[in-house]
Amino acid sequence: MNARVALSIALCACGASLPIKSTADDQHIQDLIAHESWLPIDGVNLYLREIGHGPSIIVLHGGPDFDHSYLLPEMDRLADAYRLIYYDQRGRGRSAKDVQAEDVTLASDIADLDAVRTHFRLDTVVLLGHSWGTVLALEYALRHPDHVSKLILMDPAPASKADLAMFRGVYVKKMGADLDRQKEIMASPAYQEGDPETVTARYRLHFKPALMRHEDYEELVARMHDAFIRQGKDGIRKARAVEDRLMSDTWQLEGYDLLPKLRELKVPILVLGADHDFFPPEIAGHIAQSSSNAHLVVLRDCGHFSYLECPKAVRVSVDALFADRTDSGHHR
Repeated sequence: MNARVALSIALCACGASLPIKSTADDQHIQDLIAHESWLPIDGVNLYLREIGHGPSIIVLHGGPDFDHSYLLPEMDRLADAYRLIYYDQRGRGRSAKDVQAEDVTLASDIADLDAVRTHFRLDTVVLLGHSWGTVLALEYALRHPDHVSKLILMDPAPASKADLAMFRGVYVKKMGADLDRQKEIMASPAYQEGDPETVTARYRLHFKPALMRHEDYEELVARMHDAFIRQGKDGIRKARAVEDRLMSDTWQLEGYDLLPKLRELKVPILVLGADHDFFPPEIAGHIAQSSSNAHLVVLRDCGHFSYLECPKAVRVSVDALFADRTDSGHHR
């Protein structure tokens, strides 16, 4: 491990994945009102959701063919101390209307994120990316370093083509016989047409090795099933086509590698890995090693959806990052 990386192990209690209404603090979160709005950009309306008070955090969902709904309600636990700004990225979720998949690129996603920041009158902002959202967060920060005050990279996706290849090798071993079944599903006409039930069956297999506890796994699958039903066949196919476009701009590029560039970033970076993530721990480690400002936290007994599986440990780490609250989401 690079000596520049501050490494800590956060314990995740077995009861950390209790329902959102389990404590008085959680009930307080339930009492907060989420404000929904739309941001028009070039003939497209981005769906926005804002909740909480305090330093502003723009939350970037993963996928990249998902929307923000799989993060809720657990991510909202942070809203008692932070102002969370969610949005469905262009062509996904409630931001899919009037979007042509071929018009979505990494550049348009970065421009949309900058438009969200500007819309909320934030000179600088904290970005919290989950999974694929960490790639978008890094790509944005490298292009707009003066507008980012902190980065939270939660369960990060590979930031290089080499790490993607490493993940694929590990993934094949973890999937075992389920890999062939998943391939069969993805080759079926129902999956190609975007049938929500068939798509859910695929992701049930895909995320089977990604979470530690069965109850969290079932909750995630149920949540994604609901999202696929809302999307419908057309929405699923559009989001899938958007994902293909974004892959061609990143992981499919010859020599794609953000890691050497990360030394340019001068802002504090919290890298939240997990010991039961289906992404190998080296992926989070490589990101953290690439910046002298990174703090790597490995959550124990936790998988790829740490906000769901280990919310208490996540909260401790986020609060520690904000112990120095200067430059955290400054308004104009």
